[in-house]
Amino acid sequence: MLEDALAKKLQLSFSSDRNPYLDPILVGGMQPDGMDLQSTVMQSSRIFWYQLHEARFDISEMSISSYLISLARGDDTWVGLPIFHSHHFFHTWSIIRTDAGIERPEDLKGKRMGVMEYQMTAAVWMRGALLHEFGVAPEDMEWWMERTEQSSHGGATGFKAPPGVKLNRIPEDTNIGVMMSEGQLDAAVFYHRDPASVDRSRIDLMSRPDIRHLFPDAATESERYYQSTGLHPVNHCIVVRRSLLEKHPWIALNVFRTFRAAKDDVVAQGRQLMEPYFQTGAFPSDRRSAVAADPLPYGVKANQKLLETVTQYVYEQGLTARKVEVEEMFAPSTLGL
Repeated sequence: MLEDALAKKLQLSFSSDRNPYLDPILVGGMQPDGMDLQSTVMQSSRIFWYQLHEARFDISEMSISSYLISLARGDDTWVGLPIFHSHHFFHTWSIIRTDAGIERPEDLKGKRMGVMEYQMTAAVWMRGALLHEFGVAPEDMEWWMERTEQSSHGGATGFKAPPGVKLNRIPEDTNIGVMMSEGQLDAAVFYHRDPASVDRSRIDLMSRPDIRHLFPDAATESERYYQSTGLHPVNHCIVVRRSLLEKHPWIALNVFRTFRAAKDDVVAQGRQLMEPYFQTGAFPSDRRSAVAADPLPYGVKANQKLLETVTQYVYEQGLTARKVEVEEMFAPSTLGL
């Protein structure tokens, strides 16, 4: 009986990095109606490489910037779903050398900036914040990129340095961590030393006294940025193989509803865990309404400004020859969500 039931369901491969909002699906067994997702947990940079180079999985997490670049180039392998499980204030992740003469973002002009991959969405948001909030353009810095042509996402999307941007490739026998520690770089978009990623850096930079974050108080800057822009940047979405969706268009809504239900379950558990703090007065009772709100909604409508901004940033930074419209990004059945 079980074998018969499974045979009637679509057997699909799915991959994403670990994320609390996706865990009910990745490890909790939650499944969309009509599908049996075979989940593979993988570091996100590797997922993107496999999807952009090989289209390995039917459904996966995807870099928004690389997806936009692919669409602008006419690659229609993937269709997006408005599932946004990864939000951060990326510009607050930037690190600097304390002896580089950088006290504020404006001091980055003329500095040497390390980046794992120039086209990565976190870097897009960081450059957008620097330009629109602090008047520092990408052309004002000298960029050093760690990923090689073979290991980069740009190797699959035809990446070339945008006009006016001075971009160097970091030699393969070194990396951002070494160059920051030796004073060969003044700053980095952010620092990542996960051995499961495609990146090479391994040094613990943040334990060094000569390295600090550009924004020492990231929480204060995050709040300021949000109040100024109304944006809580997102870097990943979920994509489905287009050929699969054309054959089974119902997949889009079924996946969206299941992923939204997974997030709602996690949020509800979080609120339940917070209840003793409200009951005992540790948290003010007038904050209940704030906790009841959803700061990370899924769907196109609730994220329209965010999506318009990231598509504009990718275009104005020279990563696409045209501005991709938000309506191009997502399955038609999800545009009204």
